[in-house]
Amino acid sequence: MLLQIAQAIPSDLLAQCLSLAKEGATFVDGRDTAGWHAKSRKHNLQARPSPAVDKLYKQLEKALLQHELVAAAARPKNIVRMQLSRYDKAMFYGSHVDDAIMQGQRTDLSFTLFLNAPEQYEGGALVIDEVSGERAFRMDAGAMLLYPSTTLHRVEEVTSGERLVIVGWIRSYVANAEERELLFDLERVIAMHRQQQSTNNPALDLLLKTRSNLLRRWAQD
Repeated sequence: MLLQIAQAIPSDLLAQCLSLAKEGATFVDGRDTAGWHAKSRKHNLQARPSPAVDKLYKQLEKALLQHELVAAAARPKNIVRMQLSRYDKAMFYGSHVDDAIMQGQRTDLSFTLFLNAPEQYEGGALVIDEVSGERAFRMDAGAMLLYPSTTLHRVEEVTSGERLVIVGWIRSYVANAEERELLFDLERVIAMHRQQQSTNNPALDLLLKTRSNLLRRWAQD
């Protein structure tokens, strides 16, 4: 399941991300953190770890874990890792799948948080390979694409301007993608029933029971 989230973080936090990306962060060759297969395909820049960068990641983690859609779709246990990335002209990232294990933890979902508007650069689309074909994404500043880490994907060459993103990886309480999608569908139906604001809604009671019991069956603590 791919999920587009229009406003994943508050505007003030987005401003902090952009400020750090343009002035406060030191960028190094992204191939320094790539595996043997990805090294030949990865041509971007990544922010070197620093107190300022680490502080921003913690703020982002808090905001994303509290986001209603992220919580419902990902069932996140924690965010394993984040990386502030920059693509200048002629940079790209060829087709790849993200590492299954990062820092000793399984990666279940990946996300790309877009920091600058698509009008500020040409090319640089995030392309997801699905059974039905490829889908390309160039989203607004502050928007995020959430997708399974099992997905084959790439970033097209930037032909002008500068593409700024934060990519990250989530460890979910529910490892199976199909089970997460079923729970997400249930969450959406529950939200519809809650809007009715009825004090006596047996259907909502049954939905809440089903959600809790499926989580009890599928969740890995």
